[in-house]
Amino acid sequence: MVGSSCSLMDRRPPFQKLQGSPTLRNSQSCHYFARVARFGCLNFSQKMHKCIGLTRNLRTQYRISTDLRKFNEVSDLIRDSRTQNRNNTNGLRKLLEIRAQVVSGADEGLPESMGKLGAVSGASQSSGLVEFITSERVKVVAMVALALGLCNADRVVMSVAIVPLSSTYGWSTSFSGVVQSSFLWGYFMSPIAGGALVDRYGGKHVMAWGVAVWSLATFLTPWAASHSSLMLLSMRMLLGIAEGVALPCMNNMISRWFPRTERARAVGLSMSGFHLGSVIGLITSPIIMAQTGVFGPFVIFGISGFLWLLVWVTAISRSPQYHSQISKSELSYILKGNENSMNIGTEKMPKSSGRLPPFGLLLSKLPTWTIIVANAMNNWGYFIILSWMPIYFKTIYGVNLKQAAWFSAIPWAMMAALGYVAGAFSDNLIQSGFTVTFVRKLMQSIGFLVPAVALIGLNSAKNPSIASAWLTAAVGFTAFSQAGFLVNLQEIAPQYSGVLHGMSNTAGTLAAIIGTVGTGYFVEWMGSFQGFLTFTAVLYFICTIFWDLCATGERII
Repeated sequence: MVGSSCSLMDRRPPFQKLQGSPTLRNSQSCHYFARVARFGCLNFSQKMHKCIGLTRNLRTQYRISTDLRKFNEVSDLIRDSRTQNRNNTNGLRKLLEIRAQVVSGADEGLPESMGKLGAVSGASQSSGLVEFITSERVKVVAMVALALGLCNADRVVMSVAIVPLSSTYGWSTSFSGVVQSSFLWGYFMSPIAGGALVDRYGGKHVMAWGVAVWSLATFLTPWAASHSSLMLLSMRMLLGIAEGVALPCMNNMISRWFPRTERARAVGLSMSGFHLGSVIGLITSPIIMAQTGVFGPFVIFGISGFLWLLVWVTAISRSPQYHSQISKSELSYILKGNENSMNIGTEKMPKSSGRLPPFGLLLSKLPTWTIIVANAMNNWGYFIILSWMPIYFKTIYGVNLKQAAWFSAIPWAMMAALGYVAGAFSDNLIQSGFTVTFVRKLMQSIGFLVPAVALIGLNSAKNPSIASAWLTAAVGFTAFSQAGFLVNLQEIAPQYSGVLHGMSNTAGTLAAIIGTVGTGYFVEWMGSFQGFLTFTAVLYFICTIFWDLCATGERII
């Protein structure tokens, strides 16, 4: 009975009154305190469980309230973003309405507030033009244009000096032709290797070495001519080798410093310097020779190259990220415009490019061949006109050499002007929403079709003035090719634009040699220039069709 009374399973309340004998009361007292202790532990455990549950509930409620608060904050942000986008859309719609009204001449009834908005828009466009003119990237392209001007001036000096040099040293007509062609020997060898070096080390360093070498070769030409014929030919070859890197360097620097929507304009500015260099060389060389002797132009243009080199090394950076004076806004603008192009911040190509460039991969792409063919056709027509037009005017129209020199200089000035016009026009088309492929096809078609028609018109010209007009059109509109295949190099294979330019330039140089030599044989065979001009026009038409069918403005590698 006692054992059963002392069972721990006894859950009776301990507050009942104790009854019975003293012994029984003692036993009941033991049971009483045991029940009191157990009851207290049970109550404490229950209260602890309640406290823990309450704590968990509070923590869950706090987490829910925090998530709700964050959700409300995100909802507010989304609502504000939608409102801002709606306002921006409305503002853009108003700007487009204003632009349409201004273009159509219906701006008289504009509200005052909208008139102010239009004035602000015009001011922003004006500031954009001012920003472009004063930007660091324009300084870069100006230096590139000067380098290309020196490149072409150093090249054409020999064509002016060849007559007095032949008289002084007793050169035959055939050897005079060898001296003039020795430049092309070196120029034929260097573009591919030079393009690979440009892709690996960047345009700044390779251009610096190129200008230094060709300026030295120009400066030493008088000494080489007086020393030996072999030394003279070596200097002319060295000049060609060094100048072979000029155009790949131009493409590399423009792809680093200019966004995609401004590259055609930048190429136009650079090539304007190239063509003006030809004009300056042809016009100033006779004047300098009259004052300083036959070797004066070689010395002056050589020293000018070293002066240019000092500015280039100290003031120009390899890419905009390394330029200390560029503004943050201009840097951001350039980087954003180059997001889908090559990484302009890297000076070297990826480590895997330590091997030879992928010539097989490049040649397996049809757009590569469109550029090669376009460059070959462009050089074919360019060098035929450059080499044979003075003789053409002398033979057909009886114009003396001095007048023929002016006829030969005027078209190159026209080409320099139209080069920038073509670049700006193509950039505006792309910014207006036209695809890059369409714009490149349009520019190249103009650059081939107008010269073809002009050469046919040149055949029917009755006097030198009309012939000069056709010649100016043929040469001038060739500049539209600069906004065609010459920019397209940077778009289809930006990582290998240098070597691709070298490949196409090698084909172009070969076409120039064949065309220049072939013209003489063709004229001897046919007895006139007209047949060869017609043949060149037909080639222009064929290359236009090939370009329009196969070219693209999208990246292929």
